[in-house]
Order: sequence, then C-alpha cells, then structure tokens
Amino acid sequence: MATYSFKSVQATITGPGGTLPLANGAAAAEEGITFAPDDDRNTRTMGAGGEGMHSLHVAKPGKVTVRLLKTSPVNAALMQMFNLQQADPSLWGNNTIDLRDTYRGDVAVARQCAFKNPPSLTYAKDGGMNEWEFEAVYIDETLGTGLPSLF
Repeated sequence: MATYSFKSVQATITGPGGTLPLANGAAAAEEGITFAPDDDRNTRTMGAGGEGMHSLHVAKPGKVTVRLLKTSPVNAALMQMFNLQQADPSLWGNNTIDLRDTYRGDVAVARQCAFKNPPSLTYAKDGGMNEWEFEAVYIDETLGTGLPSLF
C-alpha cells in the first residue's frame, strides 16, 4: 500500500466552544496539520568508566500546528473559541485535537491543548494561510499499517 491522500484524513478540535473540523473539508492549506513532540523521550548518561545509562522520560508534551487557507470559515470559529477560552481561566487548556487517517490507520491525539496565540495575520497579494498553534500536555501517536487489501 503505497498511497497517501489527505482525503482520508479526518481531524477535529473539541473543547469549550464546540467541535470544529480541521482537515479535509475545512479548507486546510497544502501544508496541513503537524503534530510535533517537544521533549526528548530519552537521556543518555555516561559514567567515568565508559558505562552508560538510559533514562526514559514519561512526559509527552508537544505542539500541534493547524494551517488553514485565509478564506476558511474555520478561522472565524477558532477565533471565537480562543476568545471564549481566554476570557475564563477554567476553560483554558481543555481542548482535544484528534486526527485519524482512515485509509492508513494512523491516529494522533493531543490532549489538554491550549491555544499558543491567535495566528499572525498577513494581508498580501495572495491570500495565504493562517497558522494556529496549540500546546498539548499529552500527544499520543500510532502509525497504522494500512487497511488490508480487498483483492
């Protein structure tokens, strides 16, 4: 199975203010969505005699970047969600971003997400895109092996 298509990617953000689409059907920019871990999962420590030790870190923080075309109606909905959440500290950091590639079987889930900032706005000859950054306390990812062949 050597095929990938953004057409099979489904993603949503759910939190105070509602649930919004972020992938196919949301006017995502060509650059799409990125889930990026922040911290290393390992620290290697070397001893004076040449022995080594690995320390496995359990924290799973990261950043999710969602890129939408300037004309996507999801931009306005995300701004409303941002404004609602920043107005009340009890609402801050309570978003979940869920991405699934239904064809490949990939799953990425970011929990306890907060908006990093509203996007920088650029007005130029071409419309471009808005980049929304979210900081997550936990990111879990699974890469699928694709669906079994039907033939």
